[in-house]
Formats: sequence, structure tokens, C-alpha cells
Amino acid sequence: MRRIKISKTGKLLRRRGFGRHLKASKSKSRKRSLKQTVRISGPLEKKLRQVLGV
Repeated sequence: MRRIKISKTGKLLRRRGFGRHLKASKSKSRKRSLKQTVRISGPLEKKLRQVLGV
């Protein structure tokens, strides 16, 4: 399961994958976007909220 952070406003956040190695073949913009956190939404968010009890 992904590591999840809950923001102050209650959104579920996660980090992006594929950012640990083989960086020479990735573009600068792609590497920058991998640093940012992403909001979890949709059916996965609903399921995680049930599991976490949030």
C-alpha cells in the first residue's frame, strides 16, 4: 500500500513513483513533476478513507 499523508483540509496525498533511479533518461520537467505530491481521488480515495477511518 502507498504511504499516505492527510492534509489539513482532509485531502489524501501521496508521492509519485518512478523517481528513485535511472534519472538520466528522464526529462527535467518529468523529474520536477516526480518531486510533487499528488492528490488521491476517485474510488481509491473512498476505499482508503474506509480503511483509515477518516
